[in-house]
Amino acid sequence: MLFPTDLTSFLELIRQHGEAAYSFMFAYAASHSLLLGLFGGYAAHAGALSTSKLIGVFWFGSFAGDAVRFYLGRRYGARLFRSWPRIERLVSIAARLTDKHAVLMILFHRYPHGIRGAAAFAYGLSKLTWPAFLVLNFVAAGLWAAAVVGTGYAFGQVSEKMMNDASSGLGLGMLVIFLGLSWFLSKKLEQTIERDSELTRR
Repeated sequence: MLFPTDLTSFLELIRQHGEAAYSFMFAYAASHSLLLGLFGGYAAHAGALSTSKLIGVFWFGSFAGDAVRFYLGRRYGARLFRSWPRIERLVSIAARLTDKHAVLMILFHRYPHGIRGAAAFAYGLSKLTWPAFLVLNFVAAGLWAAAVVGTGYAFGQVSEKMMNDASSGLGLGMLVIFLGLSWFLSKKLEQTIERDSELTRR
């Protein structure tokens, strides 16, 4: 079925094209795609994907994505963002926070909605050494992958108890609400970080 019309058909499509799905998720893991990771965990619970393989894909994808961004930030500096004021602002916020809380920033920057794609550029502009960054990034990427995929998997377990048919409108509705709430909370976390950063700067 080329165009699945319900959740069960969509999960079956993923099951039939698992390798392509892992490749797709690896590419998006490099940008720390929170919602895709949550859905991946849900799909793993439904048996469409392997949980351990999915965690590995998100772990390595996230690690590699930040390593590339760190290199670009260190190699080209702030001039990378002169044409993109919003990204420049996010990198500036991340750089200020990194100067004071480098370990915490690397461990948690993947969760807020807007800052997670820009933070590693800021690490490249900071005083962090390559070895320190790589070790912290490796640990943080693994924790993030396990947390996101695990949360999606846990949601699958909870939702299964609340419905008998995964293709029902209730199942799809619950999944949409869950992903929407996750996006909203990550957005609020980003706003809190930006506000705290502005207060610190003053």
